[in-house]
Amino acid sequence: MEEGYLIDSNCVIDFCNGKLPKTARDFLFDIEQPLISVITQIEVMGFLVPDKKEEQLLNDFVSFARILPLSIPVSLKTIDIRKKKRIKLPDAIIAATAIHHGLILVTRNVEDFKGIVKIQLLDPWEM
Repeated sequence: MEEGYLIDSNCVIDFCNGKLPKTARDFLFDIEQPLISVITQIEVMGFLVPDKKEEQLLNDFVSFARILPLSIPVSLKTIDIRKKKRIKLPDAIIAATAIHHGLILVTRNVEDFKGIVKIQLLDPWEM
């Protein structure tokens, strides 16, 4: 089991486009090795970014981050989560990744994840 934080897509995007509050930005800067789900990699890299500077920042962030894969245990946990709560598949995979690795999920969308057993949430906009 790892310790630390799994950073959700909305935090990565807001970090790179300068929309994250200063306390949250400082918090993310202090994380030695950012961890993201493969789903976050897909979500962040899978859309056209018109601003080249922001696109480069996103590329740099994802390149620096450690990407946690979709494994069989994460898949099984995702299935369990979806049987118990109506949640979008990408969010369920991200939640399962955080739970499986013992990580705190850093997300602006805490409401999307409430009610999931054993998930720990941190809203960087509330720091």
